[in-house]
Amino acid sequence: MTRIIDSLAEISSNYDALFCDLWGCVHDGVRAFPEAIEALRAFKAKGGAVLLLTNAPRPRADVARQVAKLGLPDDAWDIIATSGDSARAAMWTGAVGEKVFFIGEPRDQTFFEPLHIVENPTPIEQVPLTEATGIVCTGPFDAQADPAVLRPELLLAKTRGLKLLCANPDIVVDRGETREYCAGAIAQLYDQMGGESLYFGKPHPPVYDLARRRLAQIGRDTSDDRILAIGDGILTDIKGGLGEGIDTLFVTGGLARVETGTTRQPDPARLTDFLQAAGYEPTHSIGYLR
Repeated sequence: MTRIIDSLAEISSNYDALFCDLWGCVHDGVRAFPEAIEALRAFKAKGGAVLLLTNAPRPRADVARQVAKLGLPDDAWDIIATSGDSARAAMWTGAVGEKVFFIGEPRDQTFFEPLHIVENPTPIEQVPLTEATGIVCTGPFDAQADPAVLRPELLLAKTRGLKLLCANPDIVVDRGETREYCAGAIAQLYDQMGGESLYFGKPHPPVYDLARRRLAQIGRDTSDDRILAIGDGILTDIKGGLGEGIDTLFVTGGLARVETGTTRQPDPARLTDFLQAAGYEPTHSIGYLR
């Protein structure tokens, strides 16, 4: 059974590194959470490494700029690993061919910037769907629109046998009080329609491999039993951590705030019901990262 804790400090001595989710744990898309900032700073002060592990479909440099604007200071983290970088590596090595149809917002064009760690990259050209060899999806064209509006395009893609590269497996996020769809919702729909989606963020292994390599790059190579994965997504952060053999801390006040009856802490009975329905048991749970 998951253990409900009151603060990260209660268990921090058991770990040398954090794989910490961002949206819903450290910020809400509008502002960073002061208590979360202090919890990460305290972990670092004791010698721990904080890797921000996010399903953002963008390069890590973009994410660093974004979280700075939201109020997350540089001294609260060490390095970033994004699903975007994991997916970009796959694209540049030819996972969906040379001619791609792009589904996403204009701001996500940074996805197509060269990735220097890939030798002899596949030349990539953005083209109309009728000319494409594959699809790159960083998110909907309109984050608040039902993904079903893309059914015509997805049906055509399926009949042409195109693979869809999903740069963010999250289904939804909450930007302040507004719920928005992510690329995972489109990939899920495509799968349901009989198409084939390729996933590169949590809970799928490639992004965890990237995270471990990033820790090693800063001289903080850490054994799995000393890593704690923190997140508010039961089917991404928690499922992914469990699949990697990593302890997990479920932040119930994010996506599952209503279902778990979270105010400052989750309601124990409702948390139990939620976890039983989800089929995943995190090592620890907390209302909000603090």
